[in-house]
Amino acid sequence: MNNCLICDDHQMMLQALRGSVQMSWPRAEITLAGDFPSAWSSAAAGPDLILCDLGMPGAGPVEGIRRLREVAPGSPVLVVTGVEDDQILLDMFEIGVAGFIPKVSSPTILELAMRLILAGGHYLPERMIKLTSRLSETSTEPPSFVAGANFSKLTVRQIEILRMIATGKSNKEIARALCLSPATVKAHVAAVIAALGSANRTEAAFAARNLGVI
Repeated sequence: MNNCLICDDHQMMLQALRGSVQMSWPRAEITLAGDFPSAWSSAAAGPDLILCDLGMPGAGPVEGIRRLREVAPGSPVLVVTGVEDDQILLDMFEIGVAGFIPKVSSPTILELAMRLILAGGHYLPERMIKLTSRLSETSTEPPSFVAGANFSKLTVRQIEILRMIATGKSNKEIARALCLSPATVKAHVAAVIAALGSANRTEAAFAARNLGVI
């Protein structure tokens, strides 16, 4: 990552996010904004990543983020927020943000979310996965998101199978290598895909590789 725009109207949070980004990417050029008009102006430069709060002066959450997406359509937006309103979060998803992370999240989770988004994925916490399932019910496209926190739900065997999926092995090849039945492997693969919120085995392996899990 070469440059990052961080937007929050609270100086303490702004500096905390700046410190977290600098720890992960020491050479990244970081721009700070404390309100939506400043964020829109800075976003026009097309940063590699935008971290943005929802409750800032200058616009409401939906209008503020929508305008941000309009002025920087190629810049993924990670919403860092304490907002609990389900409808606003669903609106953000429809606008096309790349992910959500609660402000109470640890720096490690923030880094995982940023890495996944910069790799072309989406980061949604478990609560948002449940919310977005409402949208997928009327869509023919499977949701393309991964919740990094859900890697902790995988067993040692499932991590092993995930590694083998990432090397291109089929279920039958995995079954032979691990002395398991194809049905058992199929069940493990389904559990891995479900736990990661992925659309398929390829997406699960891609996310795991880019997050350094495998």
